[in-house]
Amino acid sequence: MRTLSGSLLLTFRELWAMRLTQGILLVSTLAWLFLSFAMNLDVVEGSLAAVRIFGLESTPSDMIKDAETGEWVRQAVSVDKFVVGINSFVFGASYFLGTLLGLFATMPLIRGFLEQGRIDLLISKPVSRNQLLSGHLLGVVLTVLVLASYLVGGVWVALSLKTGVWFTHVLMSIPLIVIMFTVMYSVILTVTVMTRSNGLALILAYGLIFISAIMAAHEQILPVLSPTAKTAFNTMYHLLPNFVEVVIIQAQLVTGEAVASWYSLISSILFGAVIYGLGFIWFNRRDF
Repeated sequence: MRTLSGSLLLTFRELWAMRLTQGILLVSTLAWLFLSFAMNLDVVEGSLAAVRIFGLESTPSDMIKDAETGEWVRQAVSVDKFVVGINSFVFGASYFLGTLLGLFATMPLIRGFLEQGRIDLLISKPVSRNQLLSGHLLGVVLTVLVLASYLVGGVWVALSLKTGVWFTHVLMSIPLIVIMFTVMYSVILTVTVMTRSNGLALILAYGLIFISAIMAAHEQILPVLSPTAKTAFNTMYHLLPNFVEVVIIQAQLVTGEAVASWYSLISSILFGAVIYGLGFIWFNRRDF
């Protein structure tokens, strides 16, 4: 336990020393301060009468069809609907930007961890290689958890204080962001351990995120493919992480709807587990 905590503490120190990590904290602080001080809401009988941002005022409304006249008329947006809409936008952006920035910010850590001289010193200590790599991974994941909680939690508190609506279920976005970051970081860790090229690792991780955007449209793409191409596409869909498709789960959690399918999340977690397994096996067998 002491050796694991030592590796964990070392990772924390390195992450804090990186300016990118401090930059993410700064941006997160600005995000919830913006909601706290720049946005003013006028609530009348559970509906928004006006929204003011930096002195600019607007009246949010929905178009509904009048049952008697058949005409489309404007109706004030309810506070609940407004809160859900803002949360969906902010947390959806946090999911994508948080993961992309998190991968970029933590990428140099594993390369530095494997630097000649440093890794030689670490593995010469009376500690297993699994503990060394586990401590590094745990430190990265816990740091992302803190950053995601700070951003999402801060925005949630600021918006809830403004509206008086406390939807705790939207906080389910936090573990989802951390889980999917951890899945994609498996590519960074394993490829870097195998090749010592964190640039290649980042390209592959971002490439898989791009491919997942294509895979998310599988229901529209599959009908126009030949049998051979359909088999190849289906194989890729089930084997690779469904990063973009998990956004659907996040949206359903934020809005309080029942999740229609957990498959994209479960298959992504299995992908990450397999890739981490390969990374740990390679790390244990590699001659540094």
